[in-house]
Amino acid sequence: MLRTLWCALAMAAVAAGSPAPGPAAGARLGFGEVSFPNSGSPAAQAPFLRGLAQLHDFEYFLAAKSFREAEAADGGFVMAYWGEAMTHSHPVWMEEDLEAGRGALAKLGPTREARLAKAPSEREKAYLQAVEVLFGDGAREARDAAYAGAMAELSRRFPDDPDAAAFYALALLGTCHAGRDIPVYMRAAAILEDVYRDHPNHPGVVHYLIHCYDDPVHSPLGLRLARVYGKIAPDAPHALHMTSHIFLAQGMWDETVAANEAAIGVFRRTPGDAGHHHAACGHAFTWLEYGYLEQGRAGAAKELLRACLEEARGADAYRRPDAKLGDPDDSSVAAFHYMRARYLIDTDNWTDEVAGWNLAAGDAAAARVGAAFIQGYIAVARGDREAARPALERLRQARKELDDLLRAERRANLSSARRSEILELELQALIQKSESDGTGAVTLLRRAAAIEEQLPFAFGPPLVEKPSHELLGEVLLDLGRPAEARGAFQAALERAPRRTAALAGLARAARRSGDEAAAARAGAELRAIWHGADPAMRSAVDSR
Repeated sequence: MLRTLWCALAMAAVAAGSPAPGPAAGARLGFGEVSFPNSGSPAAQAPFLRGLAQLHDFEYFLAAKSFREAEAADGGFVMAYWGEAMTHSHPVWMEEDLEAGRGALAKLGPTREARLAKAPSEREKAYLQAVEVLFGDGAREARDAAYAGAMAELSRRFPDDPDAAAFYALALLGTCHAGRDIPVYMRAAAILEDVYRDHPNHPGVVHYLIHCYDDPVHSPLGLRLARVYGKIAPDAPHALHMTSHIFLAQGMWDETVAANEAAIGVFRRTPGDAGHHHAACGHAFTWLEYGYLEQGRAGAAKELLRACLEEARGADAYRRPDAKLGDPDDSSVAAFHYMRARYLIDTDNWTDEVAGWNLAAGDAAAARVGAAFIQGYIAVARGDREAARPALERLRQARKELDDLLRAERRANLSSARRSEILELELQALIQKSESDGTGAVTLLRRAAAIEEQLPFAFGPPLVEKPSHELLGEVLLDLGRPAEARGAFQAALERAPRRTAALAGLARAARRSGDEAAAARAGAELRAIWHGADPAMRSAVDSR
C-alpha cells in the first residue's frame, strides 16, 4: 500500500511539473505531462517519468540519462531498460543504433526469455515484447513493420494507455522508409486525435500529430498543436523547434524564426552534456537561416552562416558516424555547405563574399553534390562558362558516388538520390541556357520538375536547393514566356507556400502577362512578409 502511494505521488508531481516528494525528487519537469503506472520503486519514478517525457520530445540523449538514473535507483525496473533501449530508435528520422539498443536490453538479462520473466505485469511484458521485436533479428524494414504490429496489439489490449497509442502512431510513421506516405500518416493522426481529446498536454501525442501534419496540404490541421507544444515542453529544444514544422509548411516566417530562436536559446542554456553537439550548425540553425532569408534578413542569415563555417573549420567539428551521406544534421561540414547554397540561391547575390567561402566537403557525398551544384550555379550567374562545365562533371561524379553509397547502405529509395538527379538537370539546363539553347534548358527543367513532383513532401526547407518549378519559371520569364512562367511559379508555391522567390517571380510573370491585379496581390504579400527586411531587400521589393 505504501509503495503504491509513493508511486502515485511521484507520478502526479512529475506530471504537474513539480519535483517528486522525498529524496528521489527529480528536476522540475519542463518536457510535458506524462503519467505511466509501473512497477518501479518510489526512487525510480521521477527519473523514469522525466525520461519518458524526454523520449516523446526526441531529446534522446537526455532521456537515456534519465532512464539510466531510474535503473540505478531500481536495478530490477523493467521499464527503465525498455526506455533506454527506445532512445536508440528514431523512427521519423529513419535512424537506429541496433547494437546500442540491444546492449541496453542486455543489461536487464542475457536473453529475451530471461528479460521477459522479470516483467511483473502483462502490460510491462507487452511493452518489453514490443521493444524486443524492434531490436530483434532481421532487416530494418521488417522489424519496423513487426514492431508497429506489436504496438497495435498493445494499444488494443490497453485502450486507456495514452503512451501505447502514441508509440503505436509513431511506429506507423517509422514504417514509411520511402518518405511520407499520406494514408499511413493520416492513419497515425486518427489514432492520436482520439487520444488528444483527453490528453492535450501529452508531449508524444502533440509531437507526433505535428509530424503527421507537417506538409503544405495538411499543416492547417496542425496549427493549433504548433501553438501549444512549446508551452507544453519549454525545456526541450526539439519541442520548441518542432512547432516550426507547421509554421514553415504554412509559410509563416515570423513564427518559424521565433520558434527556432527559442529552441537555440534553450539549447545554448543546456549543459554541455545534453547531447546537442553543434554550436552553430545543425537542424535548428539551418531552419533559422532559411527563416531569416525568407524574412529578407540576409544579414542575420549571413552571421549564422559565418558561425557555422567557424564551427566546421574547427578541430572539434561535429561529425556523426554515418556522416558520409552528407545530411546537414550529421556533420558541421555538411550543414555549412547546405546553408551556403541556401544563402546564395535565396539572396541571388553571386558577388557576395559568401561565394568565396570554401570548405572541403570530404567524404560527405550529398554535400559534395550540393557544393558542385552551387559552384556551377555561381559560374553561370557570373557568365563564366569555362568553370561551369567542370562543375557539372564534378556534380555527376559526386552523384555517382552518392548513389553507390546509398545502395551500399540499402537506402537506394531515399529522396536524396532524386535530389542529386534534379540538381544535375538544373545545372545542365542553366549551362544550356547560357549557351543560347533555351528550348533545351526548358525541356531539362520540365523533367526536373516532374521528378520533384513525384517526391513525397518532406518537412522543412525545400529538399532541392533551388526548387525546380521556381527555376523553370525564372528561365521561362527570361525567354519571354510569362504565361507559362506564371504557371510554374504557382506550382512552386503549392510545394513551398509563401516562399518569397516564387512570390516575386509570380508578381513579375503576372505583370508581364498583363494581369496587374494578380501582380499587385503577389507584391503585397511579399511586402507583408518583408516588413522587417534589410533595407536593400526592402528596396528591391518596393521597386517591383
